[in-house]
Amino acid sequence: MPDQPDDVTATKRYVYLDPDGCGGGWMFVIVAAPTGVIYQSQCGGHACAQYEQEGYLVPLYGTDLDADLNKIFVGELKGWGMRGQEWSTGVLDRLRTAVDDLAVYGSGTHEDLYPPSLVLDESRLSEAAEAWIPVLTPDGPGVLVWENSD
Repeated sequence: MPDQPDDVTATKRYVYLDPDGCGGGWMFVIVAAPTGVIYQSQCGGHACAQYEQEGYLVPLYGTDLDADLNKIFVGELKGWGMRGQEWSTGVLDRLRTAVDDLAVYGSGTHEDLYPPSLVLDESRLSEAAEAWIPVLTPDGPGVLVWENSD
C-alpha cells in the first residue's frame, strides 16, 4: 500500500459542484474546515466566476430554496451579483432575511429542537456574489452555494 501523507492538506482534492450547469434545484453550505477537499462552483451571475472553499458539504433540503435569493440576484441585480458591489440597505435586509430563512439539517447539536438557521456573515460581505454567500453556521464560517443563474 502506498504511503499516505500525514497531513491531509498535503493532497488536495477538488470537487466541482454542477460542472455541466444542468443540476437545478440544489443548495449547499460549504463549511470551512481543513479537510483537503476543495469545492468549486460557478458564481457571480453573468460573470461566470469560479470560487472555491475548502471544507465539507452540508446539503440543504426543501423546494425553491433559492427563490428569494434569485429575486435579489436575478431580478433586482439583473444577474450581475458580483463580489465587491455596494449593498443598498433594502437589498442587504432582504439578503439577511433570505439567508436567515434557511435551516441547516445535519449540522449543529443533537440537542437542538429545531434545525438551526444560517446567518449572513457580514464581516465577509465583500466576498458575496450570486450563488456564493458567506454565512455563519452552527459549525463555524461557511459559504452558501446554489446554481448560478446565467
